[in-house]
Amino acid sequence: QVQLVESGGGSVQDGGSLRLSCTTSKATFTSNCMAWFRQAPGKEREGVAVIVSRGDLTYYADSVKGRFTISQDNADHSLFLQLNSLKSDDTAIYYCAAGPSFVCSSGSWGFASNYHDWGQGTQVTVS
Repeated sequence: QVQLVESGGGSVQDGGSLRLSCTTSKATFTSNCMAWFRQAPGKEREGVAVIVSRGDLTYYADSVKGRFTISQDNADHSLFLQLNSLKSDDTAIYYCAAGPSFVCSSGSWGFASNYHDWGQGTQVTVS
């Protein structure tokens, strides 16, 4: 069974920063499309960022461009999301997700239904 484990969430003030981490197995990390999603209360789960082709290419939701940065550490099979200039609208549970590798390069990377494995989520609260 695939395991994705997120960490790094917390409560920060408006304008603050956080760094989220997601660790998984080498097999999952190297054979899948890895992405970050978030879900705010009463809203659908939305794609935040995805990293493609060993980190050569990244895509972001318009709402986080210029503020969030996705990265990876191939040696540790880890995925990261740096969150800067946080706003109250960023308050949500953030999830790490793994899906078929082709999803990363498709226009549908931001759809949750394309991913087959999820972490337990980590809460980010901005006030």
